[in-house]
Amino acid sequence: MKSNRFVLFFFLAALFLVSCNSSRKAARENVPVSGAIMVSPPVIIYQTRADYRMHVPVILSEDRKSLLSYPAPGDVYYQGELAYPLELENGYLLDRRGIGPGVAFLKYTYYEYSRLDKTPSQAELMNLILDSDPLTVMYHCGQRHEYKDLVNELNELIRSGKVANYKRLDD
Repeated sequence: MKSNRFVLFFFLAALFLVSCNSSRKAARENVPVSGAIMVSPPVIIYQTRADYRMHVPVILSEDRKSLLSYPAPGDVYYQGELAYPLELENGYLLDRRGIGPGVAFLKYTYYEYSRLDKTPSQAELMNLILDSDPLTVMYHCGQRHEYKDLVNELNELIRSGKVANYKRLDD
């Protein structure tokens, strides 16, 4: 009986190791494991009433009277460079900071904000808001892993008008 338990234990251990190794390999190769869900950043594109591309975004509460989310000065980078949104066709911008429907923009540019010694208080940030309702339109266009050539494919969606088939977030 002990030998059966011993064999069963090693069989289960081997099975566990093989499944963990295939999961790690799939993660390195960006391939989903059977039954696994691929998680990647959302693709958010938007247009604003004025040109706020250089300005740091923050997220306001639904009533727009308090801050829900704001970056530390070191958090305004994306892959080692300032996280300015990417310009797309027809005035659309591709978010690289993690914005949403409650976005507002600060008077600080990304460059100025990144040079601060410390994160301003919530009260200071509320006083630095340029526009508390800057969006004209915002769409959630899926997840980044769904695109092979993100910018070109988004521009094609915009040109063709198919961007309107995606979930609108600013309503």
